[in-house]
Amino acid sequence: MIKQPVFHVEPWSLREKALDLDMLAQTESVFALSNGHIGWRANLDEGEPHGMPGSYLNGVYESWPLVAAEAAYGLPQSGQTVINVTNGKLIRLFVDDEPFDVRYGTLRSHERVLDFKSGVLSRRAEWVSPAGGAVRVSSERLVSFTQRAIAAVRYEVEPLEGPIRIAIQSELVANEQLPDDTGDPRHGMDIDNPLVQEFHAAREQAAVLVHQTARSGLRVAVAMDHLVDGPDVRLESQSFTDGALVTAAAVVAPGQRLSVIKFVAHGWSGVRSLNGVRDQVWAALTAARQTGWDGLLADQRRFLDDFWDCADVELDGDAEVQQAVRFGLFHVLQAGVRGENRPIPAKGLTGPGYDGHSFWDTETFVLPVLTLTAPDAAASVLRWRHDTLPAALDRAAQLGLAGAAFPWRTIDGQECSGYWPAGTAAFHINADIADAVIRYVDATGDAEFARTTGLDLLAHTARLWRSLGHHDAAGRFHIDGVTGPDEYSAIADDNVYTNLMARKNLLAAATAAERYPDRARELGIGAEESAGWRDAAESMHIPFDKALEVHPQAEEFTSHQVWDFAGTPPDHYPLLLHYPYYDLYRKQVVKQADLVLAMHLCDTDFTAEQKARNFAYYESLTVRDSSLSACTQAVIAAETGHLSLAFDYLGEAALMDLKDLEHNTSDGVHIASLAGSWLALVCGFAGLRYHHDGVIRFAPRLPEGLARLAFTLLIRGNRLRVEVTQQRARYQLAEGNPLKLAHHGTRFTLAPGHPRERAIPPAPARQRPTQPPGREPERREASGNPA
Repeated sequence: MIKQPVFHVEPWSLREKALDLDMLAQTESVFALSNGHIGWRANLDEGEPHGMPGSYLNGVYESWPLVAAEAAYGLPQSGQTVINVTNGKLIRLFVDDEPFDVRYGTLRSHERVLDFKSGVLSRRAEWVSPAGGAVRVSSERLVSFTQRAIAAVRYEVEPLEGPIRIAIQSELVANEQLPDDTGDPRHGMDIDNPLVQEFHAAREQAAVLVHQTARSGLRVAVAMDHLVDGPDVRLESQSFTDGALVTAAAVVAPGQRLSVIKFVAHGWSGVRSLNGVRDQVWAALTAARQTGWDGLLADQRRFLDDFWDCADVELDGDAEVQQAVRFGLFHVLQAGVRGENRPIPAKGLTGPGYDGHSFWDTETFVLPVLTLTAPDAAASVLRWRHDTLPAALDRAAQLGLAGAAFPWRTIDGQECSGYWPAGTAAFHINADIADAVIRYVDATGDAEFARTTGLDLLAHTARLWRSLGHHDAAGRFHIDGVTGPDEYSAIADDNVYTNLMARKNLLAAATAAERYPDRARELGIGAEESAGWRDAAESMHIPFDKALEVHPQAEEFTSHQVWDFAGTPPDHYPLLLHYPYYDLYRKQVVKQADLVLAMHLCDTDFTAEQKARNFAYYESLTVRDSSLSACTQAVIAAETGHLSLAFDYLGEAALMDLKDLEHNTSDGVHIASLAGSWLALVCGFAGLRYHHDGVIRFAPRLPEGLARLAFTLLIRGNRLRVEVTQQRARYQLAEGNPLKLAHHGTRFTLAPGHPRERAIPPAPARQRPTQPPGREPERREASGNPA
């Protein structure tokens, strides 16, 4: 795990003051830069040593055959894995012919800083070579938010004690050697030499490489160009099959510097020609050179100023979580802001974890944040889902179902899960996508999206539920043999989360079809089909255990044997790495919030007392072997009055990667958990809920560890500012139209220029629920530090 002293607690940056080679892989992930199109892991400029080299382009993958031990109808035939594309961030330094390598010589100092306001990763080091040459090295690196294809590096070397012959060698490298497989199934598959060379060239200070993937047939081009400044510099360039070099050499005296500014352009396509992709990156380089390094920095700062003006969350009382929440929001922005109709993978573009696949995490945890802070990015991801609709329709037809069956895990829209109980059977992905559509339309009022992309997604997902479920003799609608969010339970009947989310999906589809009759006719939606959706929704069976007075996660779940938590060694978590799924599936043990998540997303379907009883029951069964759980448990803990427990879960969600709590930050950061820290604060401690009636509801209460919480929401064309203290909440509209709000159930209208304040009632007194032995969240003191 990452030891917390590695990072200094600062409000707007992440600072590492010493280099720990044992933590390289983890810090490469947390310091990674991305814009949703390009992803650069934070490998050292010189490339070695490294934990895991990584340069990614969103949507670029290699496919490979999924071979099942026993063939069966309907199993996916092909897998997809994100690949490490051509590395353009490499800059090697030679000091009197000796390579700068932190493992040799003397590293006097080393500091890296990720600045959330500037979007720049900076590095500063002082190093003495084995032969005694002392230099100061400084670099800055950015992946541009405004020029989507561009990343850039400024690299500078200064002698400290005497004249030194310095050479800076800037490189493009394809097919880098990757570390050995870790054996962790969450890591994903590494494919050696995935790129086949098609073209290379170098001239003056520029070079380009074009490659193609062997099986998926995707063409990738990466080009670089440079601005060099220094005394009497000699320049050379060359290219070859899997690489290109531009070398700048000079004799530099103390007080002088050799400086290189490197622009790197990235492009790919599955359809364009070699010339088309190559010329695309040359054009992007020309534009970047015209903007210049200072211009890219200024554009990056302006872009982030606009984002933070809308998205920042302010906390008083916990400096560590304040830093972590901003770190999380920065990575959420990086993961999707310039994806432009591409997915948001579970690890973003910070590493190869989970093969670079996108899951339901995106719609359920990440899009709620982007919808209210950067709505264009949320719409872009939903348009990507819409682009993959043909594949989802084909998959449903293959399964003998109507409508669309969206994939459990994918990069380009094809199902890539070879384990059908946790993949194909997790049909709730359909409802998760529909729920994201509903939230986006409710929050933005985007009518054009609603009648086109939105209605298409709602209708085809509703058709699947109507064909997947059935009515019993009593007229109740059942959805059998499915897997809900909890991956330690599979192939269950009437999973409550799935049924409630499907009900929401069906009703929304029927309402949208009535609102847009012209589009409904285009989709072949008649009155009978729409009525069938409403009938299925209104008769949906929701199991309830009358003896225990709780909702079972699925039918018969509460009658299963409870897992032997007392007999489970602490080092046997996560359970999936130590026990067969068969044993997990037939016991009461919960990997991640399932029924509890249903209480958040379908909150009006439960009474306050049911929420309290359900939460206490499932706390004793939930082991949080998933990074997706803590934020949801924080939301419902806060709602049910367990404020100190919610505070503990907030810390876990926010610090998931800064403390490497899941032991796999080396493969990339956990985008959904980082988004979840925002959910824990805004939906948990501020109590945000919004529904079709147009009322935006808040039920704020803060734990003892927080004195103040403030945030802004972009909602229905308005900028809503909310500020919560221990005693009062303040609501303000800077501009826009009046909004209907509710504060702890009391409705009022908020008009621009007329802020409203409301007192906060005390939380109900409840006994803190217990968790499985050894799976309690780390306690946080009122000061915000771990107890």
